[in-house]
Amino acid sequence: MAVTIDARGLSCPQPVLATLKEIKSGSDPEIVILVDTDTSKENVSRAVESQGCTVKAVQSEEEGYKILVTRE
Repeated sequence: MAVTIDARGLSCPQPVLATLKEIKSGSDPEIVILVDTDTSKENVSRAVESQGCTVKAVQSEEEGYKILVTRE
């Protein structure tokens, strides 16, 4: 079961900071991040990869994007 971060409605850099905090906690191998802007999607994806994690999928949804991340 993946950890979900609902960052919809948050302005940058809050989605990135929430994602990095979860990555550092190391509690689950998969993280789902929900964002509602293209900017947040791009920034979160870059931040995830800079931490050595992998963006497995980005799905477009009604209220933005669902980003699936796995820790290496």
